[in-house]
Amino acid sequence: MSNQFDYDVLVLGGGPGGYVAAIRAAQLGLKTALVEKENLGGVCLNWGCIPTKSLIRNADIVHLFGRGKEFGFKVTGLEFDYKVAVKRSRQVSKRLVKGVGFLMRKNKIDVINGYGRLTGPHTLDVEGKGVTAAHIILATGSRPALLPGVEVDGKRIVTYRQAIVQDELPGRIVIVGAGPIGMEFAYVYNAYGVQVTVVEMLPHILPNEEPEVAAVVAKAFRKYGVKLLEGTRTEKIEVTDEGVTVRVKNLDSGEEETLTADQTLIAIGVKPNSQGIGLETAGVAVSDRGWTPVNDVMQTNVPHIYAIGDLNGKLPLAHVASAQGIVAVETIAGVETAPIDDYSNMPRCTYCHPQVASLGLTEAQAREQGYEVTTGSFPFQANGKALALGEKEGFVKIVMDAKYHEILGVHMVGPEVTELLPELSLARMLELTPEEIGRNVHAHPTLSETIMEAAHAVLGHAIHI
Repeated sequence: MSNQFDYDVLVLGGGPGGYVAAIRAAQLGLKTALVEKENLGGVCLNWGCIPTKSLIRNADIVHLFGRGKEFGFKVTGLEFDYKVAVKRSRQVSKRLVKGVGFLMRKNKIDVINGYGRLTGPHTLDVEGKGVTAAHIILATGSRPALLPGVEVDGKRIVTYRQAIVQDELPGRIVIVGAGPIGMEFAYVYNAYGVQVTVVEMLPHILPNEEPEVAAVVAKAFRKYGVKLLEGTRTEKIEVTDEGVTVRVKNLDSGEEETLTADQTLIAIGVKPNSQGIGLETAGVAVSDRGWTPVNDVMQTNVPHIYAIGDLNGKLPLAHVASAQGIVAVETIAGVETAPIDDYSNMPRCTYCHPQVASLGLTEAQAREQGYEVTTGSFPFQANGKALALGEKEGFVKIVMDAKYHEILGVHMVGPEVTELLPELSLARMLELTPEEIGRNVHAHPTLSETIMEAAHAVLGHAIHI
């Protein structure tokens, strides 16, 4: 590429979108640099996906010990140390972050530490030092969204950023927001004995999932002792000498209630990190809500500047950012790529217990879009492996276009369904039908048989129900 710039590709942000883009650029022979103001791996590796899954693993073990009678074991004097759980999660995170650093060196990518800001269409200032590039990929990610008038103090009012590293548990916590972040923390805290209340403004928890999927999770959480307030809006949060008070209002009845707790976790979504990075200086357009619009190969309105991950607002998930980063770089390099114009195909996962995994349209969405819909479900309580594991909650549901047998959506809740989802994701990408999935022989006994059975069910001939 051109010799007039320091780099062919300059990536701003070292999260799962940015560092993957940098690696792919280096693989394609592009001189590449990555600018990161804090930690390689971004939110995902340091404060999000990875450390939370480590804590969830601990919570799963604690949860299993609570079922000792069912499995025929008895333990006396058992103690659980949450400090050790947090320490282990930080060690897991640190190891992966070091791994990303190794990959940067292996691929001869220059890592520039510092806060980067665009100063022109091809220039970036990093702590007073100018860097130029033929192409720039913006991967600055997002930060937690907050309620109006609520200030995070890191002690009484926290976001995931503070919650993931605190090793002292509150006795009582109110979690505002019942999306994946809120429900995963609720599961962990409940397992360790915290009194948990979850407040969700929309009609059901996990509002982006099928209502019947959310109902299975809600039933399980209420059984664990978690208080779920669905269809309830948070009106006000106040810090007191003893902790916090949270005033909430039921949107159906209009009744108000004041909750008291030691801590409140705000988990209502994210906002893009689009301010303070010089977008206006470079002429990059930004929406009213701060997102950076892009086309299907991640180009902004300035063709040589790309925006990937949470910054563009398409779907704020780590694996989406990584996929977008690869598409952007392959476009820059002029090699064959796979533009992304339909984000409904992207897998969505929640790692509480039971797990939730989905892709595509819900049944209601499919009908709203005019499809003639057929659905088929298979329960885990009829699956031999699930019963052997003692994990019989949940089901696999396939939403199919009745005319062409196209798979429109897949919705799963139950044991390890996040690991089952790739088969359906691949099927969607290759335009396979339930007939082909049903004909594919699945090993017995495995949890994956539920996918085969659901495929049979949507065609009207389930075998084991």
